[in-house]
Amino acid sequence: MSALTGLNILDFSGLLPAPYGTRILADMGANVLRVEAPARPDMVRVMPPFDEQGLSAAHGSLNRNKNSIVVDLKTPEGVAIIKKLVETYDIVVEQFRPSVMARLGLGYEDLKKINSRLIYCAVTGYGQQGVYKNRAGHDLNYLAIAGILDYTGRKTTGPMPLPIQAADITGGLYAVTGILAAVIHRQTTNQGQFVDVSLTDAAFSLQALTAPAALMANHQPKPETDTLNGGTFYDCYQTLDNRYLSIGGLEPQFFMAFANAIQRPDLISLSIRHDAQAVTIVKAAISEAIIKKTLSEWQTVFATIEACVEPVLSFAEACEHPQIIERKMLVDVPSPNGSTQKQIATPIVFSATPNQYRMTGTALGSHTTEVLLAHGFTEADIKSWQQQGIIMS
Repeated sequence: MSALTGLNILDFSGLLPAPYGTRILADMGANVLRVEAPARPDMVRVMPPFDEQGLSAAHGSLNRNKNSIVVDLKTPEGVAIIKKLVETYDIVVEQFRPSVMARLGLGYEDLKKINSRLIYCAVTGYGQQGVYKNRAGHDLNYLAIAGILDYTGRKTTGPMPLPIQAADITGGLYAVTGILAAVIHRQTTNQGQFVDVSLTDAAFSLQALTAPAALMANHQPKPETDTLNGGTFYDCYQTLDNRYLSIGGLEPQFFMAFANAIQRPDLISLSIRHDAQAVTIVKAAISEAIIKKTLSEWQTVFATIEACVEPVLSFAEACEHPQIIERKMLVDVPSPNGSTQKQIATPIVFSATPNQYRMTGTALGSHTTEVLLAHGFTEADIKSWQQQGIIMS
């Protein structure tokens, strides 16, 4: 038994944000049923590379442990199918722009009449209110609007796209938080509710350390001006072999150990100063020292020294790091063709209800017939709907 065994979720979402969240719930044991369109496939399904059966690696990972049905929501029959499913499902997750589901007759106000205990989570770029609520966007746009990109990168190069989708993933995590909070509320009230998650809000909220100073003291963040974005020695430095070393020892004891290790104890007194001149001197001295040895040589130097110094690894190297391996952050997940896909695990370890990695994302509509039969529809209904293109299996 897993932590969320018995929790049933209808997932209408695609791409990254909400699917990332529902994958976490599925790993924890929730029964997640993806509802997909017959003529408009999720872009993640066609994202290379593919396995020998033509299944996308990204889809296999983001949609693991989830079943798939295909229903045309623009038909009365398709809407009726969903309304039947809602009778026994706990949660609906969708990622359309505001009012799209309502226009189909499948909005929260429609569905709560069928199931008053239903929790309905809508994940959108800008939320259900505001002048941007119907505006198109992607992760880069949300980070831009949130004021985060303005202080990424270097002073000389300007803003830079983050290599991870911070707004999308954070939004997915907030969706999980909101859903589970609503589940607990329902346990005491027997009532569901609407959960509104905005990816821009999610990004904006990430500024937990920069925002207080900006809001209270008008200390506006800019590239390479703050403690944690290159405005101090807290930074990455090039080694002799063109690799990089991360130096993060902000606390005095860590910087003291670091300065002694690079044979520059004279930097200790300068490191506690925050004026531009001191920062420039310290960073230049560190750069001059680090460039003299290879990354491997520095790893040897700091192997037994507590100084918050670590190598900047490639993703392939990270996968081989003993800490990642010992924490079992890579798992082999069974795929439909009988082989396995190596994937990143959900980073929460339960002592009594471990996460389960039962299957990768499956083929489009692979569970349509099974699900519909289980909910009382007849084989004749299913055959007729297949012929009309209303469902696909």
